Amino acid sequence: MGLRRKSRELAAQTLYALDFREIDPQFREYGMLNSYPELLQQLAEADKYQNSAAVMDFADDLVKNAIINQAEIIQEIEKHSEHWSVGNISRMDRGILHIAVYELLFTDTPPAVVINEALEIAKKFCGEGAVKFLNGILDSVNKELRARENIEGLPG
Repeated sequence: MGLRRKSRELAAQTLYALDFREIDPQFREYGMLNSYPELLQQLAEADKYQNSAAVMDFADDLVKNAIINQAEIIQEIEKHSEHWSVGNISRMDRGILHIAVYELLFTDTPPAVVINEALEIAKKFCGEGAVKFLNGILDSVNKELRARENIEGLPG
């Protein structure tokens, strides 16, 4: 397994674990930003990756930015998940989606890589139905983003 996939796995697991923390809704972002480093470290130690700077730095970046941009990420997920609110999506699926949608929206990682990585992580941690569900949402997000880029790139 590649180091970047391990980082994505740790990031999704960290968001999953954060979902169980009691955090004051009024200070949600602040509480999550303060809580995640400890969780990330514990998960990395359990998988014996705590001494891998490459894994830890990328996982930290993914979690931190998924938290900071969560409002926009949630908006995209809800727009593309027919008849589902983010609160009704299983916690692990939601963690994987947050990481992948963050990468689609805010990074230069090729969309095919982002989607493939998310699906491989889902195969490891979720059921068969989750893989199809996540693929549908991520494909829809990606298509809309590419369509927006094409429209914005047209001479006006």
